[in-house]
Amino acid sequence: MTTTHHPLAIVGAGLGGLTLARVLQVHGIAATVFDLEPSREARTQGGMLDIHGDTGQRALRAAGLYEPFLGLVHPGGQAMRIVAPDGAVRHSEEDDGSGDRPEVDRGRLRDLLLDSLAPGTVHWGRKATGARPLGDGRHELRFQDGSAVTTDLLVGADGAWSRIRPLLSAATPAYTGVSFVEADLHEADTRHPAAAALIGGGFFFSLGEGRGFLAHREGDGSLHVYTALKVAEGWLDSVDLADTAAAAKDAVLAHFDGWHESLRALVGEADGALVGRRIHALPIGHRWERTPGVTLLGDAAHLMSPFAGEGANLAMLDGAELGLALAGHPGDVEAALRAYEEPMFPRGAASAAESAASLAQMFGERALEGLLERFAATG
Repeated sequence: MTTTHHPLAIVGAGLGGLTLARVLQVHGIAATVFDLEPSREARTQGGMLDIHGDTGQRALRAAGLYEPFLGLVHPGGQAMRIVAPDGAVRHSEEDDGSGDRPEVDRGRLRDLLLDSLAPGTVHWGRKATGARPLGDGRHELRFQDGSAVTTDLLVGADGAWSRIRPLLSAATPAYTGVSFVEADLHEADTRHPAAAALIGGGFFFSLGEGRGFLAHREGDGSLHVYTALKVAEGWLDSVDLADTAAAAKDAVLAHFDGWHESLRALVGEADGALVGRRIHALPIGHRWERTPGVTLLGDAAHLMSPFAGEGANLAMLDGAELGLALAGHPGDVEAALRAYEEPMFPRGAASAAESAASLAQMFGERALEGLLERFAATG
């Protein structure tokens, strides 16, 4: 089999990898993106994201996509409500349009990035299994189908379980102690009006010691609910979440005895199967020595829990900053990689520390009180 050469190969067509490809394209630099999914429509891309002014929005400006991004923003999505386990509303904010973290559907944002790329930039159905150095900064990238390509610059944008990270670091993600059980309530205003009224128009928290509900309203009018539990790493294996009968829901709701029925209904009324997800994180301050011809971005570089809301935003900023560094150092890849990595390491470490602290607070003994105090302190 003939091995094809790609001067710049990006592994992973998530938000970070696509932002990198787009910024490079804006500056006249070609890149090839390899993704394991068979097509862009292969699966849904998750729920709403709040795009921060100093990270995600900054990346979109560098990509020349800020104005079309504004057309995707979910009106009212920055509303927020905090409810106690007894069902009492303890804090409520409406979206008055003045916030700097507008909400957007992840799938629509990904489509915006994909549609901005030259045809053929993304190669679908190419699941990377590993890579090896060839010398002088070149690498061979191998795929599950037995094929391989070579590249002068390899970028791992392939998430938590990156196949590129072992070239740079022996670090692996560790379980944080928290697992999610995700659920959807479709056509909420008509089919689940009580839940729709409880959650409101934006983001929602209800926390107790070691457990809670996080939820948001999506652009299509559905509700996406994250039931968060501080449980052993193997707990999800003990529950058949694919079973849409009451048994799976009962296993989750057993952790919420005594909670108000309006909150328990967020799981009890769920449409379809529940989905489990363990929350992992890389060590805070994860970094590596400069290694010729390869680098990482996003979760591959600094996976953290979602409790600071920075994961997607940092991935996009990483992609934009790497693209700008490469454009700013023509003919000197190593100088570009140093210019990218030096600020990326402390930026990722700061957000990872914030995420870890937020997780500890949100699932500690004073979870609800601590959250209310945090919002009171920030106005």
